[in-house]
Amino acid sequence: MDRRSFIKRTGVASLGIGLNYHKTFSVTKNNISNPLVIATWNVKNATEKAWQILSKKGNSLDAIEQGCMVEESNEQGQSVGIGGLPDRDGNVTLDACIMNHKGDCGSVVYLKNIKHAISIARLVMEKTPHVILAGDGAKKFALSMGFKEENLLTEKSKTDWINWKKKEKYKPIINIENHDTIGMLAIDKNNNISGGCTTSGLAYKMQGRVGDSPIIGSGLYIDNEIGGAVATGLGEEVLKTVGSFLIVELMRQGYSPTEACKIAIQRIVNKPGSNYKNFQVGYIAVNKNGDTGSYAIQKGFSMTKYDKNGNKNISSLFFEKI
Repeated sequence: MDRRSFIKRTGVASLGIGLNYHKTFSVTKNNISNPLVIATWNVKNATEKAWQILSKKGNSLDAIEQGCMVEESNEQGQSVGIGGLPDRDGNVTLDACIMNHKGDCGSVVYLKNIKHAISIARLVMEKTPHVILAGDGAKKFALSMGFKEENLLTEKSKTDWINWKKKEKYKPIINIENHDTIGMLAIDKNNNISGGCTTSGLAYKMQGRVGDSPIIGSGLYIDNEIGGAVATGLGEEVLKTVGSFLIVELMRQGYSPTEACKIAIQRIVNKPGSNYKNFQVGYIAVNKNGDTGSYAIQKGFSMTKYDKNGNKNISSLFFEKI
């Protein structure tokens, strides 16, 4: 056996072992007559906005953008858009990505003074030859697209930051405000799936820190033949396991969305030396048949789902050590 054949065979074998393949995903519905949208955490206003678009036969990408924008405008959220908690130097910096059913995607990282990071991410996807724009370049692009600068640091977030500086204790806060990143997945009348993710990142992070949320494959991944997944929580741990891509690949092998999310969580908690008891990660997922699911490390994570049965917040299953 030559070297190339050996690498190919051992690579495929190790992939199979890693994913524990057991069956192959099959589409049971050619068309979903009733669209749906799901999102991380209790964000009924956001899913309602997305549903308004979907119910009027709008496309899933528009629903994702408009739904995420609701939370980006919510000053009370303290983790998305305006009002987001700043880095340790007092700067609110935003990360976001978006992905459509064709596999096109766009992302912005370390974006300052522009509230709707999800919209800039979409414009990166549609108006540039790139996938990711960062920092001053992302801001310059946003301004060139007609967006206006605004101060994103509200008085509440500023006060919280000043109080934090007195002790400067730096650690992830589990389920902060019961809400941090908003991740959203939608299926439209044409059974096309899109997704988005937007955040102001880890509270009081080091200047320049970027988590999983704007990284395709980690914070978000869509494969229109299979489904989509999105992450929330401590981004460093999601990045290390490429969680959203993993979940979609598990669904490709026939695992349900909940099963796939659970395995992705187990990848994190079973890592040697994992201190998973001290942080939160949660995933939500949807497959092409419209089945949805979620799973988290810690109790307290939830998913909001809007479909023909209404707008509901659903508590997530969570990890229990056996």
